[in-house]
Amino acid sequence: MILRATLALLLLALPLRAEVFTYPGGDQVLTIYSSLDNHLAAPLIAGFQARNPDVTVRYEELLTGELNDRIVAETDAGRTTADFAFSSAMDMQVKLANDGYAQPAATPDSAGWPRWANWRDTAYALTFEPAVLVYHRPAFRDRPPPSSRFELVDWLARGGAGVRGRLGTYDIERSAVGYLFLARDQEHFPDIWSVIGAMGQADVRQFPTSQQILERVSDGRLLIGYNILGSYAADWARGHPDVGLVLPRDFTVVVSRVGLVPRAAARPDLGVRFLGFFMSQGGQTILAEKLRLPAVSLEVSDENSARAMQAALGAQLRPVPVSPGLLVYLDQAKRARLIDRWRRAVRGD
Repeated sequence: MILRATLALLLLALPLRAEVFTYPGGDQVLTIYSSLDNHLAAPLIAGFQARNPDVTVRYEELLTGELNDRIVAETDAGRTTADFAFSSAMDMQVKLANDGYAQPAATPDSAGWPRWANWRDTAYALTFEPAVLVYHRPAFRDRPPPSSRFELVDWLARGGAGVRGRLGTYDIERSAVGYLFLARDQEHFPDIWSVIGAMGQADVRQFPTSQQILERVSDGRLLIGYNILGSYAADWARGHPDVGLVLPRDFTVVVSRVGLVPRAAARPDLGVRFLGFFMSQGGQTILAEKLRLPAVSLEVSDENSARAMQAALGAQLRPVPVSPGLLVYLDQAKRARLIDRWRRAVRGD
């Protein structure tokens, strides 16, 4: 305990990299730690404040690792922390909840929330974001793009020199979501390593961010991007008509951003109130229509929602459950083995 407290104090002494934004309201102050860009969060905060004009929102934008470390350090040091935390790092959020850094937070929608998206009323999946194939539309005017992993392998085999170096995906050592997508691929499809081997033979290009891949698909330097986060791809495609996207019909992994109320929140009542708005039909509609992030709520029937996707695709969708099963992805030995296998498959070993 002394060691943990000392480490917490050392972390708190480090310079903070959070960008802080204040949304003025009333005398009550709600503090949010989030990995979501402030400009994307603004409509959601405005919707919340329209119902809660007595609340000022202090929004701190952090990288996922920094968000996790802040909550742990502040809690271990006996200080208060954020009232609500929202992060794209599913595994880190579940670890916070599993390790006792979050508190149960029941909302009017908790009982009806999908079971896979609610862990003990403590950590909630709030978005529904599939992994997609993106493609350069002009290159596929005369034929459809691959729509499954087998079709992708066939496209690579038939393309010869014309496709070499024209396929991109995440660098799983530097991209947390890329690593999670690959780990889930392996669980759903034992033959995934033959697919990765075919990608390696075609000199697959690896990038740490979605934007780097999407930029190259837009201008044709890449013809296909594999396992790209669908929310970013859809948003990019709206402004770049040469980019198309496909949800793989063999199976489509779906990840989520996770929200929770920290145990050491200064105002847990406000954290629960914000979570309740986030989960409400109104909040989820803002998420889908204004933030362009697919909603989890089954009350939202917009095309940008879990309900619409499930109606169209059914069992093809494989959402990652919010559960302690995610903690396996934080095991450093297992992570090292998966990365090593990835490297060897890409090299053709």
